[in-house]
Amino acid sequence: MKTKELYTVMFPSYPDIVDVAQMQKMLSVSRHLAYELITSGKVQGIKVGKAYRVPKVKIIDFVLSQRKEG
Repeated sequence: MKTKELYTVMFPSYPDIVDVAQMQKMLSVSRHLAYELITSGKVQGIKVGKAYRVPKVKIIDFVLSQRKEG
C-alpha cells in the first residue's frame, strides 16, 4: 500500500498533527525516545513555541522505514 492509502488505515483515531504524548502512544515508546526521534530527524517534527508537533504522515513514514530496515 502507498502512504496515501495507509493514511486512512493507520492511526485513524489520531488527528493530522499530533503532540509528543500522542506520538508516544502511537509508537508505544517512552517520552525520552519520542523526543530523541524528533531531534535526531528520524521523525520530522515542527517546534511551535516550546512544544513539538508532528504530522501523522511523518509517523507513518517512520513506521514504514522501520519495517524495511528490520
